Amino acid sequence: MLNTWLQQAVWHKLLAAACVFAALIGCKSMSVMNTSQSAPSTEQLLRIPYTSSLDNTQREYLVYLPQGYADNPDKDWPVMLFLHGNGERGDGVSELDFVMAHGPLYEAWIQKQPLPFIIISPQLHMFDLRENGPDYIKRRTLASLPKRLETGVPERGPMFARGGPMDGVPQADMSKVDITLPIGWNYVEQDLLAMLTHAHANYRTDASRVYLTGLSYGGFGTWYMASKHPQLFAAIAPVVGWGHPDLMAPIAEHKIPVWQFAAGRDYSVRTQYFYAGLNKLEELGHDNVRFTNHEDMAHDAWRRVYRSKDFYDWLLEHKLVEQAR
Repeated sequence: MLNTWLQQAVWHKLLAAACVFAALIGCKSMSVMNTSQSAPSTEQLLRIPYTSSLDNTQREYLVYLPQGYADNPDKDWPVMLFLHGNGERGDGVSELDFVMAHGPLYEAWIQKQPLPFIIISPQLHMFDLRENGPDYIKRRTLASLPKRLETGVPERGPMFARGGPMDGVPQADMSKVDITLPIGWNYVEQDLLAMLTHAHANYRTDASRVYLTGLSYGGFGTWYMASKHPQLFAAIAPVVGWGHPDLMAPIAEHKIPVWQFAAGRDYSVRTQYFYAGLNKLEELGHDNVRFTNHEDMAHDAWRRVYRSKDFYDWLLEHKLVEQAR
């Protein structure tokens, strides 16, 4: 009788232990499951082939899909078209990674900022600048480009030398200044429009939240594209590239929100050229114009601009309103 009681006691203890173990395993499995379900899908960087309408060459451009893009098939994402500066031109294939040297794609892909945009980043043609361009193009190498690390992020590069003093200057006379820069983004206007069309057709985009920004040469290109196609963009942010007064009427008519950036120690794109276009917008009744002049910065003020959360938050505040268009 005693043996039977002992056997039953041992059996109950073993059964209880098994239940506890099973419960622990179940909790662990549930925890793992919940973790995997809550973790967003990783960001992606795609190379999209196309034929340039400018010269019929076969080229590629980059499309960044943000964290979480694959998780919700019903969510539409804002789109950012980014136009790089003069130093990042290239053949659109072997040199395409130069477009990640600066700007939103550098922040999103290299520095791993979780920017909630589909980012379209094309590369402007080299034209004859490989042989006849500035030294900063001739000296560049692919090996010098920032690289995305498997773990962590690389150290940010040094700022440009500041040069001379901060010097506020009067407004320039724009009557004899060309509307666009030589061999600029206006040359590939149709390519840029085709890239936006491709994005809307192939990705889950929010057509009411398409933003346009660019630095230096890309800042000038931002003004040009906004002027020629004002119905497309919910907001624009040209960085260290001014807009000519003759481009402002369509932007004012469509009341595209503008945030213009300049730099006080920028001796490449001088501050006095920014005022005429911005004043023209206000003269035409546009009341949603910001102008930020980083007086302490050199031409690469874009480094400060594009790493700022305020910049991206400001873009996301704006959305196309159908009746206003």
